[in-house]
Amino acid sequence: MIPMSLILGMAAMTVHTSTSSNAVVLYVSPDGDDRWSGKLESSNAARTDGPFASIERARDAIRELRSGQEGLSRSPVKVVLRDGTYFLDETLVFTPEDSGTEASPVSFVAYEGETPILSGGQQITDWKQTVLNGKEVWVSEIPQVRAGEWFFRELWVNGERRQRARHPNTGYLKVAEVPDSTADTPWHEGQTRFCFEEGDLKAWQDIDGAELTVMTRWTESHLPILSIDESECTVNLGKRSVFQISPGDLYYVENVPALLDTPGEWCLSRNDGLLYYLPMPGETMNETEVIAPRLLQLVRLEGKPESGQFVEYLAFQDIHFAHSEWWFQGFTSQWPKPDVGGFAQAAIGVPGAVHGEGVRRCSFERCTIAHVGTYGLELGRGCQHNRVIECSVFDLGAGGIKIGETTIRDNEAEQTYDNEIRECAIHDGGILFHSAIGIWVGQSFDNRFIRNHIHDFYYSGFSIGWTWGYGKSLARGNVVDGNHVHHIGIKSNGDGPILSDMGGIYTLGIQPGTVIRNNHFHDIAGLRYGGWGIYFDEGSTHILAENNLVYRTTHGSFHQHYGKENVVRNNILALARDHQIQRSRAEEHSSFTFEQNIVYWREGELLAGNLSNLHFAFDRNLYWHVGGGEIRFGDIRWDEWQAKGMDRNSLIADPLFVDPGQDDFRLKGDSPAFKLGFTPFEVDESESQ
Repeated sequence: MIPMSLILGMAAMTVHTSTSSNAVVLYVSPDGDDRWSGKLESSNAARTDGPFASIERARDAIRELRSGQEGLSRSPVKVVLRDGTYFLDETLVFTPEDSGTEASPVSFVAYEGETPILSGGQQITDWKQTVLNGKEVWVSEIPQVRAGEWFFRELWVNGERRQRARHPNTGYLKVAEVPDSTADTPWHEGQTRFCFEEGDLKAWQDIDGAELTVMTRWTESHLPILSIDESECTVNLGKRSVFQISPGDLYYVENVPALLDTPGEWCLSRNDGLLYYLPMPGETMNETEVIAPRLLQLVRLEGKPESGQFVEYLAFQDIHFAHSEWWFQGFTSQWPKPDVGGFAQAAIGVPGAVHGEGVRRCSFERCTIAHVGTYGLELGRGCQHNRVIECSVFDLGAGGIKIGETTIRDNEAEQTYDNEIRECAIHDGGILFHSAIGIWVGQSFDNRFIRNHIHDFYYSGFSIGWTWGYGKSLARGNVVDGNHVHHIGIKSNGDGPILSDMGGIYTLGIQPGTVIRNNHFHDIAGLRYGGWGIYFDEGSTHILAENNLVYRTTHGSFHQHYGKENVVRNNILALARDHQIQRSRAEEHSSFTFEQNIVYWREGELLAGNLSNLHFAFDRNLYWHVGGGEIRFGDIRWDEWQAKGMDRNSLIADPLFVDPGQDDFRLKGDSPAFKLGFTPFEVDESESQ
C-alpha cells in the first residue's frame, strides 16, 4: 500500500505554535484509542494508554475540560495529529462551545514533520479481474451503489485523480442542431435534447448512469442521458440545460461502460453496483490504494451569528483535507430548479469541503485542501476577521475559496467581512463544475487577497460582487494585491477554452474602496467571446485598477461592460488578440478614467465596443502597435481622438520593454513612458506549482 503522505507529495511543515506553559496538549493518532487519555504522543508499551484515535474524541475531550476545572477552562489547548489518514464517518462539526478565546485559543496542528489527512472517502477493495470491451479490467462490487445509497463521480488511485470513462477521450464534441430552439427562444431558456453530428454518439447499452456535460455561454449543464437515437442523431436528456443550447456548443459524455477504453479510466454502473477500473501500467490490485468520496463536506464550523454565537479562536495548521463530493443535494436557492442541470454562474451552489458560518478570528495556516469534488474552503454568512495563510488548494471539482454569500444581510453580525487570504496556491480546479472560480467573493466587504497564486481554471480567477447593476451591494473595500493569475479559460496543458465571458478578475456592482493592484494576469482565453484580463461587468462602480500587468488574452486586457467612475491607471496592457480595450455600454455618466497606462499590441483593435458617446477620459497613456500601422480608437483617427479631448498628453512610441517576447515587461531606463509619469511596479513572477 502506498502511504498517503507520499501520494499527496507535500510533507507537513514544522509546527510553529506558541503554547504557554499552562497549555493542555492532546494527541491523536490512527494507531490510538478513543478510550485512552490522549495525553501521550504514542502508546505506552502495555498499550493501556496513548493518543486518541479520532479528532472527534479530541474535540469532545476539550469540551469536557472547558466545562470542568476553572483553571483548565482558561488554558490554551493544542491537539497534535500524528501521521496517517483519518477516514471520517461523518462531517466533523465544530460549534460555539468548541471556541477558544484570545488568551486561550484552541489549535489543531500536525505533529512536526508528519502529514495527517482528514478524509471523507472510502477505500475500495475486494478487486477481481474480469474482461470488459475486450480489455482486462478490475471490478469491485459496491452494495451501497446497487441499493441507491451511494453514487460517486470521482476516484483517486494512489493519490491521483482518475478520469471517468469519457467520450471523446480528449477534447470535445459539438452540438449540431437544437430542434426545440428557435430565433424567439430566450437565451436563458434551456433544452432537454439536441442533435449531434452523425457518428458522434452511439446507442450504447447500460446508459442508466451516463451523463452529458454541455457548455453554454459562461456555464455548464450536467444532464443525465435518457436515450440516444442514432437514426435521428438525437440525444434526449433528463434535465434542462441552464441556458439555451446553440449549434457549436461543446459537450462530452461520461460513465458509459462501452467507453472504458483508456488506462486510468473507470466506470460505475448504477444497475448492478459494479465499479470497473482499467489500470495504468504497473498497477497491481494488492498494492494500489483506491479512494472514492463518501462525505459531502469534511469539516463544518457552525456558529449562529444571528443570535451572537460564533465559533472563535480555532486554528488549523499543516492539516490536509481530502475526498469529498457534492452533487445537487439539499440546495434550496433559486438556482438551480430541480429540473435544471446546473447553476447560472460561478457554480455558486457548490459548497466548500471545509465550510464556516458564524466564524470569527479563526485561521488556517499551511493547510492543504485537495482531491475534492467541491470548492475547497467556504467562509459564508457571518464570517469575520479570519485568516487563511500559505494554504494549498488544488485538484478541485469546483473552485478554490468562497467568501461571503449571495444574500445581502442587514444584521451586521450576519455580514461577512475583514477576512484575509494570503500567499495561497489555488489551482487545477473546475474539474466537475467548470464554471467555478479561483476565489469568489459575494456580498462581503473589507477583505484582503494578497500574493496568491491562482491558475488552471476554466472560468474566472477572481469574481467579486453579486449585484448586477446599480442596486444595493455589500462588496466594497476589497483589496486584491500582488496576485499571480494565469491560465484562466485555457489550462496550461492546452485544454480549453470551453466557456465564454470571463476574466482574470471579474467584478459586479457598486464597490467603493475596492482596489485591484500589483497583480499579474496572463494567458486568459474565452471560447466565443470574453477572455479578458480585468473585466468590470454590470454596474461595476468606483473600483481602482492600478499597477497591474496583463498580457496574452483572447479578447482584451481591459473590458468594462457598464459601470460608473472607475479608474484604470498605471497598468501595462499587452498582446491581446482581438482588441486591447473594450467598453460595451454607453451611459450618461462617466464610465471610467484611463490614464498613465502602457498599451502594447501586435494584432486586433486598440479600442472596441460602443463609442456612441465619449463619457470617459483618456490621457497620459503610451500606445505602441508592433509593426506599425495607423492607430485608431474604433473608427476614430488619432488626430480626431485628440480633437475630442482624449489623450491630449499621450504618446505613440515604443515603450522599450526589456524582452516582451519572453514576457519581460520591465522598462529600459530611456523608456518614453517615464515622460508621462508612469511608475514602475513589481509583480509576482512565480511559476506553476
